[in-house]
Amino acid sequence: MAAYLSRLHHISLHVSNAEKIASDLVSKFKFNLFASRLTDGSRQLALRKGAAVFVVNDRPELKRSAARLTEELPGVTGVNAGKHGRDHPTTRLYDVSLSYPVDTVSNVCFEVDDVGRSCRALRDMGCCFLVPPTTVQDEAGHVTYFVVKSIVGNVCHTLIDRTKYRGNFLPGFDVMEKHCSSEEEDASCPITHFDHITYACPRKTTHQLMRWYEDLFGFQRFFIDSDEDVEEGFVINQEGIALRLTAMEYWKCSKAGVSLPSVDKKEPDCKFVIAESLPEQGKNQVDTFLEKHRAPGIQHIGLYTKDIVSTAQTMAGAGVQFFSPPFAYYTEVGKQQEIEEAGHNPQMLAQHGILLDTDLHQDPSLPTELSFVSRYLLQVFTKPIFAEDTFFLELIERRGATGFGEGNIRALWRSVQAHMESERLDSQQEGPPGTAQTAQY
Repeated sequence: MAAYLSRLHHISLHVSNAEKIASDLVSKFKFNLFASRLTDGSRQLALRKGAAVFVVNDRPELKRSAARLTEELPGVTGVNAGKHGRDHPTTRLYDVSLSYPVDTVSNVCFEVDDVGRSCRALRDMGCCFLVPPTTVQDEAGHVTYFVVKSIVGNVCHTLIDRTKYRGNFLPGFDVMEKHCSSEEEDASCPITHFDHITYACPRKTTHQLMRWYEDLFGFQRFFIDSDEDVEEGFVINQEGIALRLTAMEYWKCSKAGVSLPSVDKKEPDCKFVIAESLPEQGKNQVDTFLEKHRAPGIQHIGLYTKDIVSTAQTMAGAGVQFFSPPFAYYTEVGKQQEIEEAGHNPQMLAQHGILLDTDLHQDPSLPTELSFVSRYLLQVFTKPIFAEDTFFLELIERRGATGFGEGNIRALWRSVQAHMESERLDSQQEGPPGTAQTAQY
């Protein structure tokens, strides 16, 4: 491996209306705006929920005043216009000034312990550098970072060394005092970290992407299903669904060398999932993402929550819209019993479209008659949060299950396909002939 990753630091969004996206993350998804960098040339807003941090960037051609930002973010006052940012010659720190035609999630930033070593190794492997090693400092210390281009559409990766920095976020950002100290856990919406990132990719590109992440960052294969084929991945090709999913996770590393993740590690792994459509069942939402996003990219991000029912109720009350599977999902043979045996009420889950998937695994430490242990996960998917109907969020709660709800994919797939068809018909009715577009979740 070329670069030893220690943890996921933040994920960057590049959008045409930063106020709206930041306001939605605050008011609907219960993130906290805790740091900002506002200059004449750029605006970057950092929002946090647990260990999950989004940095929302205005696309470079769009400039708005800091005063308007303060007015449009509910509950946020005293936004400093960026004393560090004004003096720094770079218009956008820790990222690139991305001119992209649609809103996009385009940068996954990782911490590393040795930027110099990582930079040299990646350069030797022919990696494309978008920003060379750059040092930024303030009274709390300094950080060094560089940005590399991935082979997934417009996705790039910032690698940052903040071992010499004592501040609350990053130099160049003004941290709001009311968010400097660790805030109490929001009991009604307990999101703790990013669970996974899913890429939508063209057909027959999965193996190339996997090799790139394995060679450059030491990612390892994560099997979604125990019966998953090593070469083919997890494939569903029936009932109108044609999809291949392949998952990876990165190693946790230390200064002394490489160490594999352990079950009691403090930092949770954020897995990467590659979604690739198969041609047998016709056009689907992965294909539509590629069309509307105009390239491969990040299709959705999973937010881990310790209580998905409470989190979904809170978000729905604040205006978040979720996809709902067909109601028959909750009454089909075995599913109702499965939900009840897990200690949940089918009607309560159906109210917000929450899916439950049980994973039966064999525990060799138990007697044979007791060796099968039930683990499960719960998940629910939001409708798109960008105007282009590309990117969405997922809430996921794990009760021992490590996969991605293999048994739920069919139900979700059908609900999204129904949404796409509804959007297509609405577009045909509202617009002149020939202007209809297919919606994407």
